[in-house]
Amino acid sequence: MVEQNDRLEMASGEQMQLVKGATDAAPGSVGLDTQVPGKAATVSQVASATGGVGAGNLIVPDIDEQLFKFKSEETPLMSLMLKAKKVPVKSPVIKHYMLDEARSSVTTIASIDGGAFQTTLQLSPEDQELLRPHTTVLVKGVDGYDEKGNPTPGQELMLFVTGHDTTSNHPIVRAVNGTKAAPTDEYSKVPAIPAGTECVILANALYETQKEVDPDLIVPQGTDLYLQKRGLNQVVSDYFDAQKKQIPFNQAVIAEAAIHNFKVRGNRTLWGGRKGKMSIDVPKMGKQDIYFTEGIKWQFKRVLQHRGEWTIKQLIALAKMFYTGEDVPSTALLLGGNNFVENIQTLDFKNYPNVIMSVKTNPVGWEVTNIHTIYGDIQIKREPALDKLGWSNSAALIGEDRLVHYTYASEHSFNDRVEGQEATRKGVLVWDGLGLKGSCHIWIDGEGEGANAGAVVYTTWDSEAAPTETDLVDGKVYYLLKDCPGINAKAVAGEMWQYKDGKFSEYNGVVYAAA
Repeated sequence: MVEQNDRLEMASGEQMQLVKGATDAAPGSVGLDTQVPGKAATVSQVASATGGVGAGNLIVPDIDEQLFKFKSEETPLMSLMLKAKKVPVKSPVIKHYMLDEARSSVTTIASIDGGAFQTTLQLSPEDQELLRPHTTVLVKGVDGYDEKGNPTPGQELMLFVTGHDTTSNHPIVRAVNGTKAAPTDEYSKVPAIPAGTECVILANALYETQKEVDPDLIVPQGTDLYLQKRGLNQVVSDYFDAQKKQIPFNQAVIAEAAIHNFKVRGNRTLWGGRKGKMSIDVPKMGKQDIYFTEGIKWQFKRVLQHRGEWTIKQLIALAKMFYTGEDVPSTALLLGGNNFVENIQTLDFKNYPNVIMSVKTNPVGWEVTNIHTIYGDIQIKREPALDKLGWSNSAALIGEDRLVHYTYASEHSFNDRVEGQEATRKGVLVWDGLGLKGSCHIWIDGEGEGANAGAVVYTTWDSEAAPTETDLVDGKVYYLLKDCPGINAKAVAGEMWQYKDGKFSEYNGVVYAAA
């Protein structure tokens, strides 16, 4: 016979066993009323099944170790969410800003004939305000001149922004090292600058007594993110509850299955849930709104299309794309479907001794396949949810420190008598959502499904010839695995070239805000 003060304990967050005589709360126990399913020796008392974590800990990642460890290997994305930065909000509809890093360059949309002491730099409307007065920019591919006005091949032109045109709002610029009519001229002239020229933003330059300058204008484009209310319920009859002394093991199994189901389904929602809202009529309560959160699959703004087998060169290119650019994360976690992970596991590294594959335990606590490259490590882990969702050939390369966990209401449990029944309903409610921050994340599309709206599509190109008409897609970026004179005489391995409006131009990885 089991003593009344006996309770179930979850060993390492994975198994439940009977602990006799336990009376005080301890890490790993399930003997106290908490905010997650289950309670001591009674499966119907769902609120304690995670092992004694305190109130609200479903959404407090720094102390939610027991819930995090419970079936963590089977629900990687939800486990990452529980570890991510938590942001309490006051509405189920929030403005989510994806950009973390400021733009480093702008691109001209029209050519400059040259020859003027001062001219406007033709930029798109979204780029115009990035160049504030007193900013300097380095004009890539345009040679500058020395102090006497002589050309200096290979030494690029620098411009100084003096203001904005009141009519067009284009930045007004002067040349720091431009052409001169005579060596004694105090000011140089702006040389010809072609359309499509990249201008890298440098530091501002102030005059000798100046102390005031325009603040940096950082206005990221927000997108509405809905937070979804999820619940876990169990209704248990009084008769079943009365049998707790005879069937504690069965209760433990049911409690574990309930939490597992709650996490697995929630994990799939975090991947593939579609954003939406609808109103329904609730008896005795009137109309109420239901919000459906957006899965991160639809939040990616960089999509790498890849079908079939992988090569080491393609894997290195992926690491380079991830760890270089505007937004550089500290770690790379690649969550992949079954077929994708199998493909990576069969790579032959013998000709690439500096690219090392090993097995390690990462800071999250998972055993992962770690691939070391000069750009940074990629930690690979299988994500069962991708197989269930039909994305076995695909994967997501995620910066763990670029996730944000929005919570509208603190998770809480409830304990109600079922009206008109000899039964009790106990459960847990949570209202939250997951958002991608920054632009480092890459969705690897192995199913041929196409890209999200507003995303930049990439593919690798391993040929000296240019893509044929069947391979060309307007706006697609081609990562060159070898020199490709067919695209351009200057197109060399490791560069990215974009096909747009019927022509190729070098692509420098511009950061896109959420559309």
